Amino acid sequence: MLQLIAKRLAAMAVIIFVLTAVLFLLQKMSPLDPVHAMLGGNASKQAVAEQRHRLGLDRPALDQFWHYLGGLLHGDLGTSFRTRRPVSTDLGAFIPVTAELALYGLGFALLLAVLLAFGAVLRWPGAGLFRLVLMIGASTPAFLLAIGAILIFYQQLGWLPATGRIDLADAPTGPTGLLTVDGLLHGRFDVTVDAFRHLVLPGFAVAVGPAVSIGRVLRSSLVGEQSADYTRTARAKGLTEARVLRSHVLRNSLGPALSMTGLQIGLMCAGVLVIEQIFALPGIGQYTTQSIPVADFPAIAGVTLLLGAGYVVINTIVDILQAIADPRINV
Repeated sequence: MLQLIAKRLAAMAVIIFVLTAVLFLLQKMSPLDPVHAMLGGNASKQAVAEQRHRLGLDRPALDQFWHYLGGLLHGDLGTSFRTRRPVSTDLGAFIPVTAELALYGLGFALLLAVLLAFGAVLRWPGAGLFRLVLMIGASTPAFLLAIGAILIFYQQLGWLPATGRIDLADAPTGPTGLLTVDGLLHGRFDVTVDAFRHLVLPGFAVAVGPAVSIGRVLRSSLVGEQSADYTRTARAKGLTEARVLRSHVLRNSLGPALSMTGLQIGLMCAGVLVIEQIFALPGIGQYTTQSIPVADFPAIAGVTLLLGAGYVVINTIVDILQAIADPRINV
C-alpha cells in the first residue's frame, strides 16, 4: 500500500510539473507583452525596460521558468493585468463560491448515482421512471438543463431562487467562505438554509450528467458481483438481497465507480464554470470570463493551473481509495 501511494504521489508531482511547464511555454509564445499590458500602450521605453528588469523578463528563459516555479511553490501566481492584484488573492476571493458549488454538485451526483444503481439492481418501485428521467437529463446540455430548471422551479413554481448565493444581507463572510458551513459555525441556520436553497438548482444541473455515468458503472459492477461465489454463499446463509449488496457486494464493486467518479470530476469542473454564469454566482467561472476578453494571461494561467492540479490531486486520491476498497490493487 505504501509503495502504491508513493508511486501515485510521484506521478502526481510529475504531471503538475509538466502542466506548469506547458503554461509557462504558452505564456512565452503569447504575442501579448505582459509589460505593456501592465503599464499601458503609452508607457515610455525606459519605463518598459525598468519594469521588464523588475519582473526578470530580461533574463534567460530557463532562469525565468525556475523563478516562475519557485513563485508557484510560495503561492505566487503572478499579477493580474486586469485587477492589478496578485492572482492568488483574486482566486482566494472566488474559489469558495466554486468549491461550494462543486462539492454540492459532487454530493448530489453520488446520491443520484447510488439511487440509480441500487434502484435498478434491487428493482425498487419507480426505479425505471427514475432512470428514464436521469437519462433524459444526462443527454441534455448542462446549460440547457439549468435554464429549464430556472423556468420550472423558479419562474413557474417559485420553489427555489435562481440567482446569487444568498438573499440575506447580513450573512457571515468567514472563516471558510462556504456559506452553508459558515452559517453553521456562526449559529445562523437561516444562512445555511438560504444558501443551500440557492445551491439546489445549480448543483443538480451540474450533477445529473456525472450521476448517470457513475450510476451505470456502479450498476454494472453490482450486477457482475452478484453472481460471484461469495455472494451465493451469503444468500445461502439467509441474508436478504439488500444486506448482501450492502455488506458484501458494494465494496468489491466500488473500484470502477471510483475511477468513473475521478473522470467525471474533471467534466464537472468545466460544467461548474458555465453554470456559474447562468446562476450569476461570483466564482472562478466569472473571474475567467472577465479575464479572457482582455487577454489577462496570468489570471487565465492561474485558473488553469488550479483546476488542472486539483483534477490530478483528486484522481490520485481516487486511485488510493480504490486500493483501500480493493486490496488486490497493488500496482
